[in-house]
Order: sequence, then C-alpha cells, then structure tokens
Amino acid sequence: MAPTDSATEERTPTGGTTPPLIRFDRVVKRFGGVTVLDELDFSVAAGRNVTLIGPSGSGKTTILRLLMTLIRPDGGSITVDGDNLTHMVRRGKLVPADEKHVRPIRKKIGMVFQQFNLFPNMRVLRNLTEAPVRVLGMDRDEAEIRARELLEMVGLADKADAHCAHLSGGQQQRVAIARALAMRPKVLLLDEVTSALDPELVAGVLDLLRDIAVSGDVTLVCVTHEMGFARDVSDQVLMFDAGRVVESGPPEKIFSDPDHQRTRDFLRAVR
Repeated sequence: MAPTDSATEERTPTGGTTPPLIRFDRVVKRFGGVTVLDELDFSVAAGRNVTLIGPSGSGKTTILRLLMTLIRPDGGSITVDGDNLTHMVRRGKLVPADEKHVRPIRKKIGMVFQQFNLFPNMRVLRNLTEAPVRVLGMDRDEAEIRARELLEMVGLADKADAHCAHLSGGQQQRVAIARALAMRPKVLLLDEVTSALDPELVAGVLDLLRDIAVSGDVTLVCVTHEMGFARDVSDQVLMFDAGRVVESGPPEKIFSDPDHQRTRDFLRAVR
C-alpha cells in the first residue's frame, strides 16, 4: 500500500502554489529483504520546519541519508529545490545521477549527525572554514568572518582557537551546528542531535535549535525523540511506522489529538 501523501505546497499571494523545497516521489528503499521506505510520497515547503517521529527502524534516518546521498533509493525519485537529486538526463533518457550531477545539489543541504563528526586534528575555527573555502570557493577571510559570527551565535566565540577534543559534548555539537550553517544551506537535517549528549547538556543544544528554527533562515527536517522540542519547532509532524507515513499534521494536532492508534501508542511510550 502506498503511504499517506504528506505534500505541503505553499499558496502564493496570487493564489497559485510554489513547488516544495523537498519532494520524495514514490521512494522505495530496501536493506536486504527489509523494505525500509515503502513508496514514500513526502514533501517539505521552503521555510516550513518538519519533524519526523516514530519507532526506531521506521525509516526516519533513512530519509536523511537519502537526502545527503549517503545511500541511493531502490525506486522513485527525490527532488531538492527543483533539481532531481536521484536522476539526470543523458542522451534524452533519465538515468541514475552521477557525482558530478549530485554535487551542486548537495551543497544546498547541511546535516548535523548524532555523533559530532568534527575534525579532531583541527581547531574550531578551521572546522567551520574548511568546507566553505574548499567546496564553495569562498575567500578565506570571508569564511573566517562568517565562522566567527556563527560561533558567537552558538555561544562559543571564545573557543575559535580551541581544539575540538578539548570541548564538552554540548560544545562540540554546537560547533557541528555552526559548521553546517557555515555552508549557507537551504535545508538543515538534524538526526537525533542530542542522543550522544549527557542529559544536562541537552537543554542548551535544543534552545539553540529553537532559535534557528524561528529565525526562518533555513528549512529544518528533524528526526528526534525529544517530543517537547518537536512540538516547539515544528510546522508539521510526520508519524512514521514500517516505512510509511501513518499520520501527519501540525504539532498541536499530532501531540494533543492524534487520529491514528499507532501514533497514540507511540506517544504514550515515549512520554
């Protein structure tokens, strides 16, 4: 069975619609004999923050990994900002996208992982400037100015010259968020970004992400088990189970009066 269509096209002032920033069209992903995404139709409008919830193994992180091109779908297509991420035209035929095609599209997407994935041999400032200089071709002085602005935003202006290994887990995760934003992405993917943190460090990182969410500067797609955070930052919440969207809607509906019994059971278990 095809999953619930969770498209979120936006109305324009003239009454038309704008294409979604992200669109999954009947996307299938299998690992061995297990279907993780089952003909998934899913879209996110620009400026709309979307949170994916559901049990482990339901396909949430797979969506993020597909968007980062860490894995490829087994069926369907993915579009980002009007560009096909999974396919390209060659000699008049639609074929799987190669690295040259994917590279400029991938620049529009940033991701913050469960583990911080910082370069431990580099100081904090260089962690933020390396990709903008090498990937975006940004002037190094400009990249450093941008990096220092971001470090101030995440409360770590005094750590620019520190080695990442000397930072606490919460500080490293804030550096990772700043590093993702340094690439000026249109989409920021967040994959259980507090799961590796000690409980006393979680609140500071979530507060920072709330500030980013309300700024409207980037579209967030979050995977989280922090239901309070999901309620605060989301314009739309999608409940996943067995590779399908079983329910979607605004957070006040999903968390207060869900329609689907599977959603009610899941929320009861995680609260």
